[in-house]
Amino acid sequence: MDVKTQTRARGARPMRIALFSGNYNYTLDGANKSLNRLVGHLESSAGAKVRVYSPTAPIPAFEPVGDLVSVPSVKIPFRNDYRLALGLPASIRRDVEAFKPDLIHLSAPDLLGSAAMRLGRKLKIPVVASLHTLFDTYLDYYGLGGLRPMVRRKLWKFYGACDYVLAPTEAIGDELRAESPGARVRTWARGVDSALFNPERRSETWRASQGFAPDKPVVVFLGRIVMEKGLAPFAETIRRLEDAGLAPQVLVIGDGPARAWFQEQLPRAVFAGFLSGEALATALASGDIFLNPSTTETFGNVNLEAMASGLAMVCADAPNTRALLRDGRNAKLCADAPEAYAEALTTLLLDDAERRRLAAEALERSAAYRWAEILDEVVDVYAEALGERPQSATPVAARGSGAITDPQPASLAAL
Repeated sequence: MDVKTQTRARGARPMRIALFSGNYNYTLDGANKSLNRLVGHLESSAGAKVRVYSPTAPIPAFEPVGDLVSVPSVKIPFRNDYRLALGLPASIRRDVEAFKPDLIHLSAPDLLGSAAMRLGRKLKIPVVASLHTLFDTYLDYYGLGGLRPMVRRKLWKFYGACDYVLAPTEAIGDELRAESPGARVRTWARGVDSALFNPERRSETWRASQGFAPDKPVVVFLGRIVMEKGLAPFAETIRRLEDAGLAPQVLVIGDGPARAWFQEQLPRAVFAGFLSGEALATALASGDIFLNPSTTETFGNVNLEAMASGLAMVCADAPNTRALLRDGRNAKLCADAPEAYAEALTTLLLDDAERRRLAAEALERSAAYRWAEILDEVVDVYAEALGERPQSATPVAARGSGAITDPQPASLAAL
């Protein structure tokens, strides 16, 4: 049942979704890019009404998609680029009730999300949660690693209390099912805009403007410049290559609170700063090798963007990367250690043919991640939650287009 048919099945009134986010647009990250794209799809494809409740900032990172309502929040002390919502005050609760949502979508297990879940129970409407971040994986970077088991248990308790959970990968979904056997877990992967991110964006002129030699590969970092994105192993990997006499060209795309530290560690790298749109697509496609040593991602949108841009992939061997890539087939997946990353990069820096082969295979793999199909699967979960489609023990991703659980062209069926 497509989204328009679902809307007609409900009568003349369009579906109404109340979406609660910890960060909808005040700081750019992969999670809120996906949520904004989802809201745009809901409104344009089904005529749905979406009202978003999130902390906001005086100068947002980008204009929000949909109707955004600001909720009270404070800056997080050790990460003042992010804000913590203070729950659901009476004025916001009345706003939600006046909106009369058919379904509540939670995107963060914070105070706001917990309060919104309770409101959903009071209103007797379905509560769907999407899992974007395993926050316990960040604790090691702030000297709080001993709290990880407790925080993970609280995360699973939160998600297990929802009617449906959208997990970014099957591996995370399986872990949630094991911890909360009664949870209805479905897989929501991510897509890529191939009209924006593609190898045709590569620009030798842009490379030259940054001081890069035309005949020497460029190693790229893309993301928020925060320690949990693997900055330390990235920098140590580059140092090892320099000590071995390879001295790779390095491009860092992004910004964040650890930028000064990262620049100190990589004095010869080009720091392009925060880029978006065509500027980002051009910079990314103008690189050659994408190094992502982060082990804290739940999906890794940047990996998919780099794949679609035609870069050879070197990533941490983690559940999110294994959902996208296969070691030796379309990437080099490494143990999380600088020596392993350096060994993989050495091969690709010295072997042009192997680098181009891996890049071509990664590009082909990315072609199956189509946003429209993936977002339609989310709407399909909404319909199931609203009783417009029979419930099934089979994850949504295993049916229909198949674009979520294991999206791949026929030529990659052997993966």
